[in-house]
Amino acid sequence: MKKIILFVISLIFIGCNNSKNISNPKIKIYNKSVLKIIDQNSKIEQLADSISLPEGPVWDKSSNSLLFVDVIQNKVLKWNEDSGVSDFISPSGNTGYAPNLGKGILGANGLNIDSDGKIILCQHGDRRLASIENTSSDSPNFKTLVDNFQGKTLNSPNDLTIDKEGSIYFTDPAFGFFDLNTFQFIDSELRQLEKNGVYKFDRTEDKIHLVTDNIDLPNGIALSPDEMFLYVNKMGMLDQNPQIIKIDLQNMSSEVFFDGKELSKNNEGNFDGMKVHSSGHVFTSGPGGLLIISPEGEHQATIDFGHITNCAFDTDEEYLYATGFVNNPKVFRIKLK
Repeated sequence: MKKIILFVISLIFIGCNNSKNISNPKIKIYNKSVLKIIDQNSKIEQLADSISLPEGPVWDKSSNSLLFVDVIQNKVLKWNEDSGVSDFISPSGNTGYAPNLGKGILGANGLNIDSDGKIILCQHGDRRLASIENTSSDSPNFKTLVDNFQGKTLNSPNDLTIDKEGSIYFTDPAFGFFDLNTFQFIDSELRQLEKNGVYKFDRTEDKIHLVTDNIDLPNGIALSPDEMFLYVNKMGMLDQNPQIIKIDLQNMSSEVFFDGKELSKNNEGNFDGMKVHSSGHVFTSGPGGLLIISPEGEHQATIDFGHITNCAFDTDEEYLYATGFVNNPKVFRIKLK
């Protein structure tokens, strides 16, 4: 009898141990080398729900919190372990500063935090890059960083990344002129720039420089760890050819880093927001969820959060955070290695 009891206990123990090592079916691995940075056994946690259009996640190490936006509701939200989700800054991207259609996707989108601790926002409705103190407010006082290129009002800055010198690279598609009901861009005399540009704003010189206007619908943007290369997501909504473009910042040449055309045929999702891990791997929203692509351009894994808009790491890259699209209006996180 004693042997039987010990045998049963050992089976329970083995079962418990194995349950901790069950692979998450939502994590698809195509090259096992990626397991150096992600954990195939991690579970996806849902942090927030019922948000019209979550976007622009950034980790705020000063408050140990995730900041993100609800683009449609025109507000910045804040999440942390202690308080959950709360309103943080409202309005966020449409304050009446610039003429716009008065409807659609007009709140802030991409967020970042500069070396002074200020929040930098891409504002769709106000059609500018702006900065603000990192504090809660329902009557925010934004400072304009840049609102035009060669005297013409920007379209609607969408996403951004900041280099070590403080210069801001950002994309400027016309999503402030986009109708979510018809899923089409609206022609308007308010739009002054014909092309959707990728820009560099040098804060030291207070000058804006065009990086490229040859990407038909640029969206997510990120720098390589050595800052020699700039990655830009080409959404492919206009030509059904989604790609990640890699720009050499030394000579400004560009190439297709990753082609998502085949993936997009059978999977929902767009090349929207992205971040680059310290290993050089590109983490990007894309067809099928979140794609992890090696520095050499190899698709090594997909995390199926559903249709998502963007992602972010915390300070130590312990967690990956992801924001969902309108048909998946949630905020998620998953533990990394």
